[in-house]
Amino acid sequence: MLDTVREVLTPEGVALRLPAAGPVPRALAWAIDFGIRLSLLTACTMLLGALGKTGMGVYLIALFAVVWLYPIVCEGMFDGQTPGKRALNLRVIASDGAPVGWLASCVRNLMRTVDMLPFGYASGLVSGLADPWGRRLGDLVAGTMVVHVPRVRDAAIITSEAAQPPAQPLLPTEQAAVVAFAERAAQLTPERQIELANLADMATGTHGAEGVQRLFAVAGWLLGKR
Repeated sequence: MLDTVREVLTPEGVALRLPAAGPVPRALAWAIDFGIRLSLLTACTMLLGALGKTGMGVYLIALFAVVWLYPIVCEGMFDGQTPGKRALNLRVIASDGAPVGWLASCVRNLMRTVDMLPFGYASGLVSGLADPWGRRLGDLVAGTMVVHVPRVRDAAIITSEAAQPPAQPLLPTEQAAVVAFAERAAQLTPERQIELANLADMATGTHGAEGVQRLFAVAGWLLGKR
């Protein structure tokens, strides 16, 4: 719902399609994370309540960590995913398709105080609906966006082989075709994969099943894997 696709061009000339997530899956992911944080705070209350003033001091530290550090640490350590985003197959990335960095994660999460104004994430929702890629104010300031994670089956194909450069320099359109093959290969029969790999022998220098595997490796190289 309200999901769109952002296309960016890598320095190698490969067009990447970034499926931006709309407000509905993002809200569901936030609700899951909110439930986890509420459970953590409830557990802290029960454990630290008996310690009196000392327990209150520790609780305030835990409160800060759960409210502010939880999303930053999760996104920084787990490739842009909190547990809620992982459950909904979402990921925070930079707007150019690169992994989100610690600084960008800090900025986008600190900006939640602005997105929440005047109540209930109203500013963030208006910004998300107005932006073509569903970015709230925090994403616009930090240069990030939330995307749907490709299916594991498709991604595994691209990463299953060691990255290798093409047998000869490829035009941008040829590079895009190689990446598109790797992304869609799971939907093709083995015979069709071999047929297409034979047509791309200028990139692999070989034919048949070996050409298919070499084409996956070239796609990985074009996507920056080394």
